[in-house]
Amino acid sequence: MTVETERLIIYPASKEQMEAAIAAEPDAELQKAYTEMLQGCLKNPALWDWYAMWPIERKDGTPVGDLCFKGLDANGVPEIGYGIMEAYQGRGYATEAVEAALRWAFQQSGVTAVEAETDPGNLASQRVLAKCGFVPNGETGEEGPRFTLSAEAFRTTESIREQT
Repeated sequence: MTVETERLIIYPASKEQMEAAIAAEPDAELQKAYTEMLQGCLKNPALWDWYAMWPIERKDGTPVGDLCFKGLDANGVPEIGYGIMEAYQGRGYATEAVEAALRWAFQQSGVTAVEAETDPGNLASQRVLAKCGFVPNGETGEEGPRFTLSAEAFRTTESIREQT
């Protein structure tokens, strides 16, 4: 399964791709996150896409970052996380990738909303969330403020985008 945009290709990584990413990742925190994603995939193979790392690549195959959903809870609310390599930041890749991933997520049965969490100082990530229609939900998680985008709000903003 692959999600394509005008400039990007996004897809859930295979077990082998995730193992390679874990082995190659120099940042201990990211290595831990990738390991947790792989463990989630292995424990929930029927929900692989909801736990996997999704590489974000330009259409020429150049990797620019990755995203993930952190599982799918019983209420149909996954949490999305994403990161763009420093050399590719500021080019709209995060917004484009998150919008595409949201479009995919809201096409899946039972998904009622998507949540996200950012570091309070990560204004760029907060701008990405705002551009994609997320609103602060008043909660604070481990990383910082939490944001929510309901399926209904996404469909409304998607409809407005299509009209312009």
